[in-house]
Amino acid sequence: MGCFVLLFALISPRLAIIATWLFSDVLERTYDAWLVPVIGFFILPWTTLAWAWMYDSGPGLRVDGLEWIVVGVAVLCDLGSLFGGASRR
Repeated sequence: MGCFVLLFALISPRLAIIATWLFSDVLERTYDAWLVPVIGFFILPWTTLAWAWMYDSGPGLRVDGLEWIVVGVAVLCDLGSLFGGASRR
């Protein structure tokens, strides 16, 4: 299951969020309300996905240590996709 979600994430992070939501309960465990993943789906999909995976991967259901690097890279990817296109126009 994890390999399919990773493949979906490489193709499209939004597709991976939908697959994660449909086939596991990671998003329900990570986010208390449904509004945060929905906003993340439209604005910061890489960050939403990375936070959910890193929150669920370690012991204690929190983001610690080197997991912050993965979340930070996801934030940079999202910001690059949001604001990187403006410089090319």
